[in-house]
Amino acid sequence: MNNRTKQIQSFDVMVLGAGIVGVSTAIHLLRMGLDVVLLDRAHPGAGASSGNAGIVQRNGFVPHAIPNRPQELLGILAKQSSAVSYDLRTVVRMLPWLRRHKAAGSSRGVETYSRVIAPLRAFAIGEHLELARSINADRFYRQGGWLHLYRNESAYRSGEVERFYARVFGVAYQELSAGELAKLEPGLKATGLTAVHWPESCSVSNPGAVLDALWRAYIREGGEYMRGDAGKLQRQRGGFALEGERGPVFAKNAVIALGAWSSEVLKGFGEPYPLAVKRGYHMHYRPLSSASLSRPVVDVANGFALTPTDNGIRLTTGVELAARDAPPNPNVIKLARRRAEEIFPLGRPLQDEPWMGSRPCLPDSLPVVGASPTIPRLWLNFGHADDGFTLGPITGRLLAEMIGGKSPFLDMSGLSPLRFVT
Repeated sequence: MNNRTKQIQSFDVMVLGAGIVGVSTAIHLLRMGLDVVLLDRAHPGAGASSGNAGIVQRNGFVPHAIPNRPQELLGILAKQSSAVSYDLRTVVRMLPWLRRHKAAGSSRGVETYSRVIAPLRAFAIGEHLELARSINADRFYRQGGWLHLYRNESAYRSGEVERFYARVFGVAYQELSAGELAKLEPGLKATGLTAVHWPESCSVSNPGAVLDALWRAYIREGGEYMRGDAGKLQRQRGGFALEGERGPVFAKNAVIALGAWSSEVLKGFGEPYPLAVKRGYHMHYRPLSSASLSRPVVDVANGFALTPTDNGIRLTTGVELAARDAPPNPNVIKLARRRAEEIFPLGRPLQDEPWMGSRPCLPDSLPVVGASPTIPRLWLNFGHADDGFTLGPITGRLLAEMIGGKSPFLDMSGLSPLRFVT
């Protein structure tokens, strides 16, 4: 029997994209009593949701900016920066987006960002932990916060705006000298370093396992999952249709939660968004001399993070500005490893090749969450930039409340798709 003769499977909502944003949206919808199908071309969590540093941030009130100090710019131009690497043709193509991104990093833009993101961050950890308890994944979560590392006074001063807004929103932090840092994390080569400890954040030992537990719970609770190509989504009278691996699927509502692939589908519906891609890599290492870390650390100026995981120390890189589907650039992880080994003995790699993924970024560094401005019953939840793992569960809950006809418990106006409608 071919797909044309198979019976159409009907649902209240189809969620397109099985990363942490899409799966969180789907499980919240399911728990509201709706019939839900989750579709993706790949296995759930195969993209950026499993490849991140595993941090659930309580801090983070300033959007990530492209470095602009002369020494940093020279390093980037010479392709010696582990914070930002680039393909020149991609950068030229991105110039309009980069100009908008820079404007959003102005004093006024930072204030706007901070006031929109602060309520989300206030509830993000609680939402993670509540979901984790409900799916028996709380064993992957650990307290203890994370560390921002600084190698010189200039780098430390660059973080003052972030610390200012942390004080505004009542988020605790501790400034650490090299000696204090060495006591907290003996495995680090702390000489010459200072640090800021953000104790209210938490982290996970295995981001991929968290996502796996989440989507398996969704299935156990009665949700449907199947492979399907979101690029073939079609509007039909009363809803949306898509050919899934087990035949045609119809739903009254559709959610676009496709991360870096979201804009392609929406362009096909005549609704473009200025979505750019920042690529990132990770590798796992077995540290030398029994060195260890008890929490994630990020070298702010050099852009990399080191996270203790179930699979060794995970090194995640800074930003690569390159085409989403271009071949991996091995120099990115090599440069990040060289910088990282200046402060921690990484040891031997535990993978043959680095993992690579794409972070979907809008110019103001905030996600789009809400109803499509032009297409009834089409809902959007994408563009989380570096915060997909942190914010996926909370934006999934908020969007599910909107779809279910409830008033979201947070003001969603700052995330509205309307801000990109001209």
